[in-house]
Amino acid sequence: MDLNLNRTDYLQVGVTSQKTMKLLPASKHRSTQKVVVGDHDGVVMCFGMKKGEAVTVFKTLPGQKIARLELGGVLNTPQEKIFIAAGSEIKGFTKRGKQFLSFETNLTESIKAMHISGSDLFLSASYIYNHYCDCKDQHYYLSGDKINDVICLPVERLLREVPVLACQDRVLRILQGSDVMYEIEVPGPPTVLALHNGNGGDSGEDLLFGTSDGKLGLIQITTSKPIHKWEIRNEKKRGGVLCVDSFDIVGDGVKDLLVGRDDGMVEVYSFDDANEPVLRFDHTLSESVTSIQGGCVGKDGYDEIVVSTYSGWVTGLTTEPVHKESGPGEELKFNQEMQNKISSLRSELEQLQYKVLQEREKYQQSSQSSKAKSAVPSFSVNDKFTLNKDDASYSLVLEVQTAIDNVLIQSDVPIDLLDVDKNSAVVSFSSCDSESDDNFLLATYRCQANTTRLELKIRSIEGQYGTLQAYVTPRIQPKTCQVRQYHIKPLSLHQRTHFIDHDRPMNTLTLTGQFSFSELHSWVVFCMPEVPEKPPAGECVTFYFQNTFLDTQLESTYRKGEGVFKSDNISTISILKDVLSKEATKRKINLNISYEINEVSVKHTLKLIHPKLEYQLLLAKKVQLIDALKELQVHEGNTNFLIPEYRCILEEADHLQEEYKKQPAHLERLYGMITDLFIDKFKFKGTNVKTKVPLLLEILDSYDQNALIAFFDAS
Repeated sequence: MDLNLNRTDYLQVGVTSQKTMKLLPASKHRSTQKVVVGDHDGVVMCFGMKKGEAVTVFKTLPGQKIARLELGGVLNTPQEKIFIAAGSEIKGFTKRGKQFLSFETNLTESIKAMHISGSDLFLSASYIYNHYCDCKDQHYYLSGDKINDVICLPVERLLREVPVLACQDRVLRILQGSDVMYEIEVPGPPTVLALHNGNGGDSGEDLLFGTSDGKLGLIQITTSKPIHKWEIRNEKKRGGVLCVDSFDIVGDGVKDLLVGRDDGMVEVYSFDDANEPVLRFDHTLSESVTSIQGGCVGKDGYDEIVVSTYSGWVTGLTTEPVHKESGPGEELKFNQEMQNKISSLRSELEQLQYKVLQEREKYQQSSQSSKAKSAVPSFSVNDKFTLNKDDASYSLVLEVQTAIDNVLIQSDVPIDLLDVDKNSAVVSFSSCDSESDDNFLLATYRCQANTTRLELKIRSIEGQYGTLQAYVTPRIQPKTCQVRQYHIKPLSLHQRTHFIDHDRPMNTLTLTGQFSFSELHSWVVFCMPEVPEKPPAGECVTFYFQNTFLDTQLESTYRKGEGVFKSDNISTISILKDVLSKEATKRKINLNISYEINEVSVKHTLKLIHPKLEYQLLLAKKVQLIDALKELQVHEGNTNFLIPEYRCILEEADHLQEEYKKQPAHLERLYGMITDLFIDKFKFKGTNVKTKVPLLLEILDSYDQNALIAFFDAS
């Protein structure tokens, strides 16, 4: 059964945060529901649809930015009370808009996530979790990394409170009171949590999670251990998951999984006989989907998926057909409805044009008066800078509430800009002189009309560190620009992982000196991505990392006065040694540095590089054969006479040539890593081998793994 959903835009509010739109419960089955949404202007708006028009039920006055909106009420009754989190305050409204609660939590950080269960309130700020009951403090927990979402398993079904925190370090923390009962490692930084089927599934313990790298999973949270049910790996390289809901949109009696992603993708997954999710429908919007709900809004009897987007659009994907089968009388009525709608839109357009003229005149007068203050228009930018494990590149996503005119990218460190299929902007490069003005890259992306979201891909080189800056200019008058900065770290291609292989040959770097735990932690934050800025609790900490390009690993363990770093790649140890000694010198701290080099690790790293290098060299050979094989194919009329290997080359010709276009950068990168490895191996022995590099490059040009290993051993 195919699922056909038609898009209809209801209205636009201000910029919205994740999980700030809900549907109020319906009065009777499949009757229309009211939509309630909170925005960055602090306005809570509730509206319903009548004859195709949005009718406001209530609208609050502006205030602090709304970070979350949840529905609550007495357990086992319709959840129709509206709760919002803004700053450090929680407010409660009835479905008619009357405020009945204002609770100042006095938290030092703004509330980022909230869950309501009866009279229990579960809140999290960046690192702090609090549980309140009837607005009285009950439990508290300080997390080692940022908390992205919080939820509690259904108390009415389990008869116990089981709060769950989604933390940035790829861990779900299951709490009991103020203590962690156990931790669950998930495949990416979790951004959103939801109860399966809205009630925890058959057991009441089933929990859905979505990650910032686009993965989804279902876990049963039992009292003693987690049971992993299924996982969706994001094979199609779609955006990060921002919101999920459970609703039977297919109409088969089983609730489907609705997913909203930060690249504008809306997905519907149904469940097969084995309870495994199967993708049934997807639809692309032009901006990130901040909230998603299943229900009935536009017309009685027609189910739909309602979403809110970053710039504040509330949109429905409805089962109501666009063209209805109708008799002559119905058609007349439909035409009359359309005429009424067109005339009301025309009058609305005229009013807006008049309002724009008035505002423009007012602005001209205020900017020309002698007492005029700078009237620079403000605009919101939603940005995300993340490392992709699959291709060891960084993804920079810039999203603006209005259309983007252009984005200037400037970097003081060597980086490559890679092609992105979804990107329709025109890019132009400016020449730079890295010695005189510290610019290694200057590139301008000119966007097409109505582009509000731009995605770039960047590849960095480990050991080269600095700052990447994006100057974002939207299409608004007067021209104004916002600058965003992103740090390219010395070990920029490393990603946090939960465990490493301790049997690998490891090189060790040990630092000792008069430095505090927090000082050494700040140096680790400077060197490595994905390390929380706050020093973790306790006297000693261990972090594990994996290089996303080479699969080498790094273990860092440190405490006050001592830091030990172990890696199977000498170049990683060399970069750490150089950067940490430079940082210590800046702060006038005396460091004692000692290292143990394992000779076997060099051969081990070369073996990890080998398949990548061999693939690139084989690719070059295949591409050289394509023209000759095509000529043979034309001459013979078919390819039956060719051996399977050559037939395969012809079938994949377009893909191979596309890959080959990127090859110079790939080969240069691999050659650079092998050269660094060669120099670093002998640097630790006190020998300078830079004069032998041309010889090494000659060996690489006629690559043979054994010859390369022999050269490393003989030098």
